[in-house]
Amino acid sequence: MSLVAFAMSANLNAQDTNTDNHTITVSIPEVALVDIEPAATKNITLGFTAPTEAGLPITPNANDTTLWLNYSSIKSVADPTRNVSVKLNAVIPGIDIHVTAAAATGAGAGTLGTPSAQLTLSAVDQTIVSGIGSAYTGNGANNGHNLTYALAAGSGPGGIAAYADLQAAATTVATVTYTISDN
Repeated sequence: MSLVAFAMSANLNAQDTNTDNHTITVSIPEVALVDIEPAATKNITLGFTAPTEAGLPITPNANDTTLWLNYSSIKSVADPTRNVSVKLNAVIPGIDIHVTAAAATGAGAGTLGTPSAQLTLSAVDQTIVSGIGSAYTGNGANNGHNLTYALAAGSGPGGIAAYADLQAAATTVATVTYTISDN
């Protein structure tokens, strides 16, 4: 009987060792999300002031710096970086609308993108932030890239607008669209 018990215990010990292992499968989704914050008040109004002295041009009101560009990105192996582009759906005659993205600040991490120089918005996509890797900016105001919008009336060389194209209008509404995409 002792011999049978010894044989069974030896057989059990032969199956186990002092180490063991198993696998874990991890799935990471590809992510490409962009938004403008604060979401509740992202529609802005820009305008001009009429001159008070004959011979002077209209002057733009103060720049708007209330909006923030937020994004989340997990890049694929095939596409090493992403860009955020911006465009305007309608050109306003005689007016250049400029936008500048500041360097990313706030609660984000990862390979945050690099903003371009000031852009004059047009109907053609232009890269405003390039070199985005796997990163997130943080959500809401004071996270991501602060956006500065400025107006110019008929700025001449380098701009789109010509002062001669200006026409008085109560209001003109244009839509600015930001898109995150692979390079």
